[in-house]
Amino acid sequence: MTRTTNARIAGFTFLFYFAVGITSLVLSGRATSGEGIAARLAGIAQHAMEMRVVALLSLLMSFAAIVLGVTLYAITREQDRDLAMLALICRVAEGFNGLFMPSTLALVRLATATGPNAPDTATADALGAFLLGTGAWSWGPTLFAVGSTLFSWLLLRGRMIPVALARLGDLASVLLVVILPLQRGGLFFGSRGWLGRVTWLMW
Repeated sequence: MTRTTNARIAGFTFLFYFAVGITSLVLSGRATSGEGIAARLAGIAQHAMEMRVVALLSLLMSFAAIVLGVTLYAITREQDRDLAMLALICRVAEGFNGLFMPSTLALVRLATATGPNAPDTATADALGAFLLGTGAWSWGPTLFAVGSTLFSWLLLRGRMIPVALARLGDLASVLLVVILPLQRGGLFFGSRGWLGRVTWLMW
């Protein structure tokens, strides 16, 4: 494909990626906004359909991440092939974030289980804590941030997009690289970082 075609695909995919990502955050946030594991599982049970949609959106985001990696690599490889390849690998690895779709569906199954299939309270709390911890905030966003930082730098260096836009992309991406791991460590609302203004400002 030509550079122009790759650029158009990348531009559309960026918009699609963010629209899907924000929708996913809003839907999952609404379902898991309770205090404590039991309350969050109850919220998931009440919003089971929305959580199934979140699982589907996660898969779509994974494909979008891979498409972005390939198209941005094609655009930026002339600037620095090694950095462009590293950024591509980050975006492809981010794409595996879709593997967390089964954990989202498992949460729905856990939250809606009734009768003899329903686990006892202690088991449900333990499974819920594990699934919410692995599915809600994986390392996918951090890989996105690293790949985005590298691609933004290459776009800036090659003056391929307006300088102000490239610098904004670099600044925002570096902010994500720094703060997302801190959220994994429990700061800035921790694993429920979508609740904080810092998270929305970053994105």
